[in-house]
Amino acid sequence: MFQDTTLRYRIKLGFEEIKFPPFEDILVIGKKSPQGKVGISKLFELLVPNEFETIDVDDPKVEAIYINRNILKKIEIERVLEMLKKKVFPYISPSEILRVDFKLKIDYDTIDLEI
Repeated sequence: MFQDTTLRYRIKLGFEEIKFPPFEDILVIGKKSPQGKVGISKLFELLVPNEFETIDVDDPKVEAIYINRNILKKIEIERVLEMLKKKVFPYISPSEILRVDFKLKIDYDTIDLEI
């Protein structure tokens, strides 16, 4: 018996607002990434001038990192680099660019005020 078939399309549509650059905290550039440090630097100059600090890295897989300057107002670059070298660099391939979420919260124990 012959069945009449009807062609149907099923579409799932979604969207969300994006911000430029499409990350907020830290970007890790692999040594062989297609865009490279120079390309990313030019992009930042156009989109968000003076918002990110470029740090050259001596690592077999990582060429450079870009760190939001607001982070560096709260914590020293040496501490950030130490964390990234231990926790992020082992997982990057030389051709990748990784976006790192780096949320920093500062807590004080007790602050005494004399009144």
